[in-house]
Order: sequence, then C-alpha cells, then structure tokens
Amino acid sequence: MKNLFFILLTLPFLAFGQSQSDYVIFSGKITDQSSDSLLVRSRSFSKMIRVNEDGTFRDTFQVTPGTYNLYDGNESTNVFLKNGFDLYLTLDTKEFDETIVYTGAGAEHSNFLAEKALLEEKLLDFEALSEIEDLDTLNVALESIKEQLHQFYTSKTFVDTTVTGNAIQSLTAMLGSYSKFLGASIALKKELPKGSPSPAFEAYENYDGSTTSLRDLRGKYIYVDIWATWCGPCKAEIPYLKELEHEYQGRNIQFLSLSVDDDRTHGDSWDKARADWKAMIADKELGGIQLFAPDGWKSDFVTAYKVKGIPRFILIDPDGNIVTPDAPRPSSPKLKTLFQSLKI
Repeated sequence: MKNLFFILLTLPFLAFGQSQSDYVIFSGKITDQSSDSLLVRSRSFSKMIRVNEDGTFRDTFQVTPGTYNLYDGNESTNVFLKNGFDLYLTLDTKEFDETIVYTGAGAEHSNFLAEKALLEEKLLDFEALSEIEDLDTLNVALESIKEQLHQFYTSKTFVDTTVTGNAIQSLTAMLGSYSKFLGASIALKKELPKGSPSPAFEAYENYDGSTTSLRDLRGKYIYVDIWATWCGPCKAEIPYLKELEHEYQGRNIQFLSLSVDDDRTHGDSWDKARADWKAMIADKELGGIQLFAPDGWKSDFVTAYKVKGIPRFILIDPDGNIVTPDAPRPSSPKLKTLFQSLKI
C-alpha cells in the first residue's frame, strides 16, 4: 500500500515533467465576450484558448518570449508572453482597449502595451491631424507627438527592454507614414483648392446601361465615392454610405459611386471587371448613382483628382466647384459636420 501511495503521489510529476517556469499560465475573465475562444498568435505561433460561457478562461502553453497578438473574434490587442508568467486578464468588449488590465507575474509588460495603444490612439488622432492645412504645422505637431511617445516609452524602465526597444525603433517609421499620407493630402488640397472648378467626367457608364456626365448633376452637392469591388476598406464603408443616403434622401445632395475596377485586377478581362462590379451592386443593394470608370485608375476624372489609393471621397458643390478633394469618409462624424456647415 505504501508503494502504491508513493506511485500515485509522483504521477503528476512524471506526467508533466515541467516546472511552472517552463510555460505560461494565461487566464482571465471577459465581459460581454465576442466568441467562445481567444486566439493568441504571431507569425510563427498560434494557440486557441477556450472561453467559457461566463467569460472565464484558463490555459497553459509554452512560448518564445515576445509580443503576441490576442484576438477575441472581433478586436485584438498585444500581449507580452514569456514562460514563467502567470497572467490574469480582465476586459469588457464594449470598451475594449480602455478596460484591458493585467495582473499577476509579468503583468507590467502587457499593461505597458495596453497603455501604449491608448496613448498612440489619443495622440495620433487621424481626424484631427487631417484638419491641418500646411506642412510646417503638420511637422511641428508630429514632432511634438514623437517627443511625448518617446518620453513615455523610455520612462517605463521596469518593462522588458525588447518591448520598449521595439516601440522606440518603430516610432520614426510610424510617424513617417503619417507624415507621408497627411502631407499628400495637404498638397492635394493646394493643387485642387476649394472653390476651383472640379475636374469633369463625360458619359461614364451607369449601372442601368445609360451614361452620366458631371454636368448632368449640376444643382446639387455631389458626394463621390471612388472604390473597387476588391477593396476591403471600401466595402467597410458601404453600410455607413447607405445610412447617409437614407438620412439625406430628398435633400440637395447626390451620392455617386465610381468604380475603378479594371482588367488588371480581374484576370486581364474588362468584361469580368464590369460583371463583378454589377454583381456587387446587386448583392449589396447599393444605391445612389453607380458609375464605371472607363479606363479604371487611368480615367480622366480619377487622374485629375490624383487618386492613388481608395476609398477616396470627393465633395463638389451645386455649381460644379470643389468643396474638398479629400472629404471625410461616411463612417466619420466629421462628414455630417461638414454637411451641416453647408446646410445640406
């Protein structure tokens, strides 16, 4: 009996053969969970964790020390994992980033990543930065943001240096992308200033087989959506655009969508590009005026407005003059503010 007792006592150690330092313990509770699982992932790693009906979860696994993406089925955040950590996460999906808190061994590193995401979101307010109208002011604003973020990164001396080091290393590139994109928008507004005559289009193909020219739409504001069937961000704006069309029905504004689908993106076939365009209009029940740019990206109207990426939105006044060559997206609250200022 004594020998049997000894064998039973030692079985857990024989079965696992590991100490806690050999793996991560990751547990927590999610309020208003989005799915029944969490996905911990990197380029070379993927781990699915089951989430119970009450939002609790717990799992153990081995990792290479580093930053991982944690996806709940709807949103994601970054977490720093290392064997030996015992992390407990709480979050409420209704205010995802704002409610993330880690406790337990190793929590300070992931809490830094959560704070970092919130601070970057606050300082890099794209809508606010988009209102800057000259490059000098933009450069001053971005330099100030750089100083604030650098100070935040370097002040967290208790955080693993690979985490803060990666943040510091990526800072210049991250702000460089903002500078490039916003600088291009500022240049665009100088080249196509408010009040100047809008570039025109002539007899572009309509979804119903007829043709439409810009001059046909005089007398109303024209909100132009330049898009393509293969463009994910374009499709993400469709529900917001449809809501706008419904809300502003009967007002002095016309919504117009211009597809730049072409042969290059549809198996070298213009017929397929046109067919896919018509199929998506029918499938998504798109409203407004639906036009097909005859030469895709090389169409006169598209090149005149210097469209390099989509979705792109343009607002033209009832006299055919430019209000803005780079209007807010349908999903942006600033668009309705702009409409209200114009008494649309």
